Amino acid sequence: MRIWKKDVSVDELTRSHAKTAVDRLGIEFLEVGDDFIRARVPVDERTVQPFRILHGGVSVVLAETLGSCGAHYSAPEGHRAVGLDINANHIRSASSGWVTGTARAVHIGRTTQVWQIDMTNDAGQLTCVSRITMAVLQG
Repeated sequence: MRIWKKDVSVDELTRSHAKTAVDRLGIEFLEVGDDFIRARVPVDERTVQPFRILHGGVSVVLAETLGSCGAHYSAPEGHRAVGLDINANHIRSASSGWVTGTARAVHIGRTTQVWQIDMTNDAGQLTCVSRITMAVLQG
């Protein structure tokens, strides 16, 4: 079942994130399904920490980006979504390639939403699991 209440596409997501942290980190939107959004981040000099593995904060940026987009586009017209809380469990490091995140709603309510974002490396191994809670506000 399609959950989007506003027009959303890979092109729209890419356009709306031009000249933002998402753009600077090289995050690429890949797919919008009926109930999910998928994007990826490169593991390169922009995104690694001194041990040359993906910085945990970058995983959280990817998660917050995906969860926030999901909440915004699934909220009714005239409403916006803002983050209340986010957590991340780092399962496995990534030292090259891409980390791909997929966001799916756990709960879409009138005033709050909860999204889970699962992140995997190029081999399909889970690297991070994140959950974000969003407030849905009018205006």
